[in-house]
Amino acid sequence: MPYLRCFLLCLIATFFRGYAQERPDLIVTGAGIAGLSAALEGARAGLKVTVIEQNSVFGGHAVISSGGLSLVGTPLQERMKIADSPELAERDFRTWGEDPNEDWVRYYSHNSRTGVHDWLAALGVEFVGVSQGSAGNSVPRFHGPRNQGLGLVLPLYRELLRLGCVTFLWNTRVVGLLSENGRVTGVFLLQLRTGVKSRLEGGTVLLSTGGFAMDLDLVRATWPRSMRVPERVLVGGGFFATGSGMDLSKAAGGAASRLDHQWNYASGLPDPFDPDGKRGFFTMASGAIWVNTEGKRFVLEQHEPKSTVPVVAAQPGGHFWAIFDSAGRMGFRVVHSGFTLERVEELFEVPGFIRSAGTLDELARETGLPPATLTATVERYNRMVEAGEDSDFGRFGPNVRSPEFTPPPRKIAQPPFYAAPMYILVRKSMGGITVDAACRVLNNAGKPVPGLLAAGEATGFGGINGKSGLEGTFLGPSILMGRVAAQTVVAERKPAPPAPSIAVLRTTPPAVNPAQAAACKSCHNLPAMIAQGRPGYWHFEQVHRLVASRDLNCTGCHAEMAPFRADSHRIDPQLQTSICQHCHVNPPRPNRRPR
Repeated sequence: MPYLRCFLLCLIATFFRGYAQERPDLIVTGAGIAGLSAALEGARAGLKVTVIEQNSVFGGHAVISSGGLSLVGTPLQERMKIADSPELAERDFRTWGEDPNEDWVRYYSHNSRTGVHDWLAALGVEFVGVSQGSAGNSVPRFHGPRNQGLGLVLPLYRELLRLGCVTFLWNTRVVGLLSENGRVTGVFLLQLRTGVKSRLEGGTVLLSTGGFAMDLDLVRATWPRSMRVPERVLVGGGFFATGSGMDLSKAAGGAASRLDHQWNYASGLPDPFDPDGKRGFFTMASGAIWVNTEGKRFVLEQHEPKSTVPVVAAQPGGHFWAIFDSAGRMGFRVVHSGFTLERVEELFEVPGFIRSAGTLDELARETGLPPATLTATVERYNRMVEAGEDSDFGRFGPNVRSPEFTPPPRKIAQPPFYAAPMYILVRKSMGGITVDAACRVLNNAGKPVPGLLAAGEATGFGGINGKSGLEGTFLGPSILMGRVAAQTVVAERKPAPPAPSIAVLRTTPPAVNPAQAAACKSCHNLPAMIAQGRPGYWHFEQVHRLVASRDLNCTGCHAEMAPFRADSHRIDPQLQTSICQHCHVNPPRPNRRPR
């Protein structure tokens, strides 16, 4: 018996030692661009990493964005003979943002080339152009990646899959933090699909949960005091940007700051398909003029949000109409990745949404605008186009430098005429969890909360932008902050470097016969599954609603599952990375003829 007892005790001790060795060194909450960057940086250094994500997929806010990055001193700038420097970038941050975090301004300006550009390029990210952009960059440094935001996050995720040493927990929400002796030691979890609760211990926790733009109550409560709170604002940021990271941080003693520093857009178009009526799209209509409820122009259209948002907020009702004609309709676009021409056309087909009429008088009646005033406003604008100078707001003229990619001004004269309803769109949070230069969460006394880090939009990008964002300075700082956070854990834990991985990623789906998709419908009642609204199935419902509306073929996305074989009928996460571009990349815009 003593021998048996000793054997059992040794067996139990061995089990728990093995379990402890499997505990993560770094727990990443959120698989957006900051979280993925931290996971990759940590895994490459030998950390055991677990990534927890509420959604079924990676990408966060970044995957619906244009993917542009403000980078300093890159090879592309050098080839185009663009003179840039960290010192010049620092000056732009301070001038435009007014009160940015000096530590992050300095670090990013001096490290965006090596820490963001070169790091991404080594992963296969291709930058296809650099432009001035707008909003404060004094030289062209807005770098556009191929395939937009997806072109940034997909290489990161694929490399994590290739390494094979990072654990992903999908459809899982962090509902609390574990603490022991004043140190954060893990997380409480809720599996959204099953409702099962659990806990994960053993690692430093990184909060990379995104901003708080989805929480309109918090947005309104912290609205900048320098402008009026509009009656209605739209949500245009990440779908899971609810401020959950701030709640977790606060429960552990972490502080929050700069919540009134919000980056919003003036030209937000309501999403007519959103059942809650809260979400919207960031739009651009280069051929439109903006008129308020009195039918009058009130601001320089196409100007940067720093100038336009406060003016829109001051208008009656806090909204306006974008007025354009059939030629202007060709230039109407939604600035979200994956918005094909067909999806834009669907917006025009929604009854009573974007109003249209054969005359300006009829359009005024459709929108409730004063007919005589609207007509006079458009006619005055047309006369200024003929004269070659906007004497009201300086949109064009002999001494006006137009923004890049803006076509020459043209009259609004070709029927039918259109009016699109516009509201302020809440896009990014530039305040949030307070962190230091090592991404350690700070308490109200300015001291680190042991075991707790934060990065990306959950921190307001470290406050790098101050009150106003330089174009392209959201995703870049998120990447760099994610890497810094992982480096903080590496410096503390000093892991042994992992063995190099020689794995080859599977990204080429097998060829299949489209007719095999007929078998899918015999088992899967897609309309019924979409209509259920099940917790943890948000992405499934979003993409399959699009699939059903367009009667797409199942094998186009799930080729690895056809023909049906019971022993292998499961999604291959590696092959699935080859189909994201179906929804998350805008094709080139062909010339469109007026209707």
